[in-house]
Amino acid sequence: MEKLFDAYKKAYLEDLFGLLKIDSVRVEQPEIKEAPFGYGCVEALKYTLDLGKKMGFKVKNIDNVAGHIEFGEGKEILGILCHLDVVPVGEGWTNPPFDPIIKDEKIYARGSNDDKGPLMSALYAMKILKDQGFKPNKRIRLIIGTDEETGSRGLKRYLEVEEQPTLGFSPDADFPLIYAEKGIMSIDIFDKNKCADIKKIKSGDVYNVVPDKAFAYLNKDLSKEFNAYLKENNFEGSASKEELYVEGVRAHGMEPKNGKNAMLRLFNFLSDKINSNLIKFTSKYLNDSRFKDMNLDYTHHEMGDLTCNVAVCDINENGGKLGINLRYPIEWKKEEFLKSFKETASEYNLEAVVINDSNPHYISPKSELVQKLHEAYVEVTHDTENKIMTIGGGTYARLLTNAVAFGAALPGRETVAHMVDEYMAIEDLEIACLVYIKSIEKLG
Repeated sequence: MEKLFDAYKKAYLEDLFGLLKIDSVRVEQPEIKEAPFGYGCVEALKYTLDLGKKMGFKVKNIDNVAGHIEFGEGKEILGILCHLDVVPVGEGWTNPPFDPIIKDEKIYARGSNDDKGPLMSALYAMKILKDQGFKPNKRIRLIIGTDEETGSRGLKRYLEVEEQPTLGFSPDADFPLIYAEKGIMSIDIFDKNKCADIKKIKSGDVYNVVPDKAFAYLNKDLSKEFNAYLKENNFEGSASKEELYVEGVRAHGMEPKNGKNAMLRLFNFLSDKINSNLIKFTSKYLNDSRFKDMNLDYTHHEMGDLTCNVAVCDINENGGKLGINLRYPIEWKKEEFLKSFKETASEYNLEAVVINDSNPHYISPKSELVQKLHEAYVEVTHDTENKIMTIGGGTYARLLTNAVAFGAALPGRETVAHMVDEYMAIEDLEIACLVYIKSIEKLG
């Protein structure tokens, strides 16, 4: 089976490179009906659907926000859920993020790992099976969305007008298999208190990424103190009378410890130097990503810790807003947490508002879906040591009743999703394709 991919490798890489060249960072433009998430997302969707059509599959575009590629017959649907949108690129790439290159047998580009590379592996798994004459007793449907990183509205729209798959998996996480995903909640904290020292403070761009840059423009000169702070802590940044700037390390918001939060670095410096309630509250209570400073930490025996990513802020002399992103396990006492959190915020004359909340997703590890997918993984990789798991990230799997996250990152690989110089090893993409072939055979 290992040689099955070889005949398709050249075409696979050409098709993947074409997709990776498309800048599909989501652009919010609801007033433009034909491209509510940006023209790049539409271009990526049409490109992928055209590939499916050329391969001889049935394709369908749903309002330029989602679509599917399908083969097979039957009443039931096996859904393979992928997305084409990518997070903002950030700065500091060795090579332009939408100019993919191969170095050391790895493809470097934004989306190579999350989620265009895994999507292409799933699509080629379907193509290889079709070319071999495989006749599934279900409809095998690659379902594609375009705003997974910011609310999954495209896939939700898809499920409003199309049948929900009977079962499915999302190639948007890790192998061996993820049977449970934490809940995801975003909270905005509003400050209406004036602060004459502030012109503008800005950091972060999306809720599910640890911010790697933070800027402050003040009405007082703290450049000397800030330069000393940078030097003392060995932080990258700069200071002048006009601007304070500090760098961190970008990472996926599901595990803030994997990054270095630039906003917190800035707030920790400013907290005793300017009279901002929001900055003081954040520096005192949100430095620890587990809420231990508020005595609101929680750990589940199966799904791990409640976590918090301090993600975005926009502050001026009249107050401002801070956005945080929580990942929470099952059995967490949500209402008790929110009551306590809001009370503590109110002590600083701040208002905390939940702006979105997606409940945890849990599929029994003993279910037929989990068992068959895990069998497929083991048969291809011969890996019996690494165990199926739970994660803090969220995938499209949570939108279906019977679906799990499944690959494409192999155990032990470096976490690079959402980070600068994102990459995916070609060998890993090939292994993923072979696993998905075996999985479709077992489930279809």
